Amino acid sequence: MFSHIFVGTNDAAAAKTFYDAVFGAYGLKEGFGIKDGAAYVYSDGTANFIVGVPANGEAATFANGGTIGLKAASPEAVDAAYKAGLAAGGTCDGEPGPRAAFPGSYGAYLRDPDNNKICLWHVAA
Repeated sequence: MFSHIFVGTNDAAAAKTFYDAVFGAYGLKEGFGIKDGAAYVYSDGTANFIVGVPANGEAATFANGGTIGLKAASPEAVDAAYKAGLAAGGTCDGEPGPRAAFPGSYGAYLRDPDNNKICLWHVAA
């Protein structure tokens, strides 16, 4: 459905530490740098997630109400990515657990170091 998602950061090194931990828990490779280390790319081979300093030179801000969902292979993967994200500078925005609004789903919410909201999400097949 999408080719890539780009979220802004004011500290590329801190963002890389956070997303390396979260995506590493999902089994993806460490992000690779572009734009002289001002941005990092994570890929599953079909879509890309990019975190970087805004090209216009203005401060990065988070989207009020915006959430980026990251599909997980299992509830255990959600738990692992949640713990890794917290340990790498993220903050909790919803602890791991079943989500009653979506039967069969299990999720957790984190804020990255720039306050972007991500959802770690698994739905039983």
